Amino acid sequence: MNRFFERGMEAVSEAPRGKQNAARVRAFANEDIYFFVKEINNAGVVRAADPQSGGVCWKMIGSVVTAAVLLVGVLLPGAYSLLAGYQIQELKQEAQRLQNERASLEVEEAQLISPARMEQLAKEQQFIDPPAQNVVYLDNTRNGSLAMNK
Repeated sequence: MNRFFERGMEAVSEAPRGKQNAARVRAFANEDIYFFVKEINNAGVVRAADPQSGGVCWKMIGSVVTAAVLLVGVLLPGAYSLLAGYQIQELKQEAQRLQNERASLEVEEAQLISPARMEQLAKEQQFIDPPAQNVVYLDNTRNGSLAMNK
């Protein structure tokens, strides 16, 4: 490769004086160094067994597992309290919803059992007051029983 550039430089030196400096090419850095690439085949090489490497690996695995367990142990209470906070808010919303439902049911019950509505239902269904001899009053004075059949 070096000879190629030398031939080019010879051609430049044979050129007339005026053009010699204009066409001259600088030399490349380290152009005189040649690299020889040798193919290396390590197929027949067997790695020597290291008796300490197994222990080092198991110690590393144990320390990583221990660190992971400690990290989970540190983060678990915070995550649990966060989830408990969400659950508390959900229960508060449900309690508010149940209170609203109870209030609406109480209003509906008051409308349904109002005396005016009862009179209207009695007239529609032709209810009449029973005669006095058909009315049985309960007596709770004997042995704690509320009714006695006569």
